[in-house]
Amino acid sequence: MQSRLTSRLTATVQRQGVGARGIAVGLALALLMAACATSVPPAPRRIPAPAVGEVSLIRSPIEPAQHQLLDIGVVIFHNLPDQFTLQNSTEINAGAFAEIRQNETQYLPYVLRNTLIDSNHWGAVRVLPESDPSVDLVITGTIVASDGLALEIEIRAFDSTGREWINKTYADITQSDDFPESSRFTASNRFDPVNFVDPFQDLYDQINNDLLSMRDSLSEQELINLHRVSQMVYATELSPESFVHILEEGPDRLLTVSSLPAGDDPMMRRVRDMQLRHHTFIDTVDQYYQSLFDEMRPVYATWRHYSRDQSLENQSAERQIYEGGVYGNAGNFLTLTQRYDRYRWAKIYEFEFAELASGFNNEIAPAILELNRNVHGLDGTMADQYAQWRKILRALFALEVEPSAGEN
Repeated sequence: MQSRLTSRLTATVQRQGVGARGIAVGLALALLMAACATSVPPAPRRIPAPAVGEVSLIRSPIEPAQHQLLDIGVVIFHNLPDQFTLQNSTEINAGAFAEIRQNETQYLPYVLRNTLIDSNHWGAVRVLPESDPSVDLVITGTIVASDGLALEIEIRAFDSTGREWINKTYADITQSDDFPESSRFTASNRFDPVNFVDPFQDLYDQINNDLLSMRDSLSEQELINLHRVSQMVYATELSPESFVHILEEGPDRLLTVSSLPAGDDPMMRRVRDMQLRHHTFIDTVDQYYQSLFDEMRPVYATWRHYSRDQSLENQSAERQIYEGGVYGNAGNFLTLTQRYDRYRWAKIYEFEFAELASGFNNEIAPAILELNRNVHGLDGTMADQYAQWRKILRALFALEVEPSAGEN
């Protein structure tokens, strides 16, 4: 599939030709374009957040202390329409671009998850369909803009006490070095997942480093309290009436544990048992997102490579049309033919890019379907199954507690 995707552009270009009638029609179009270009500059672009630049991931050479090993849930992202999607969308291909953006909401969190694990600073890190009450730290994100040229994501992170760790927009701009020719994968140039580096890896490294800076600013006692609150938040999720009184809000409006149940408390033993079952389930959920990530990774890399080419082509075409209309001789025959030639090739490229979008979606459709298949006998999307599972655990906890309550 990779070779078919990457060869379409070349094949279509070879099929194109311009005859005398085409030049005549083209010149008419070019005249119209020139008339517009002489007075109308390109539309202003939205100013993105500053790029993170070159960032080195801070790794820990040894395993951190137990109180520093926070469990993290990276929730699948949301997205906003960006200029790239709007500029490249028509009634025909708008659905294809929207589908790619939706798939990105499940792919990009996994890049962040892998980065956090690679840093060796954290406990278990999982991608989840929604915020989870059993983890210490939750990360959410909104994709503001995404193509092969730029990525901009709003990231928010907060822990189980309610403390906000990050509320910031991260952006990165790729350079040509981020897309070496070897990243145009074909049948003879297969995707190498071991040596592949995400073009926007600096962005994810910066998020990890900011989280680490926040963690290191907290005292050992604050991190220990964070773990305790996480456990009691999950206990309250299972049985609010039994545990809600143990959590209280301090003067800083952060949750704290007012009193700890005894270590051999039968209710807490059941909570820990339920938490182990829940973690087994969300590990399974994370594995399904990993399968999607692995399936999507090579074709997505190819897609973003061409996406960057298209973005640069659009910018170049806009600039040359505008500058040619303002500073050049719009009536010059050579100027008109050159302008139309660029317009024609840009349209060919746009058409092929839309076809690549459709090919991308067709390629990963089976992986999306697999992600939403039944897990442990549950139905619906992954988010639906996750909600069903939490409901089942609450009901199971209530059933196990009632007999022991009667015995006492």
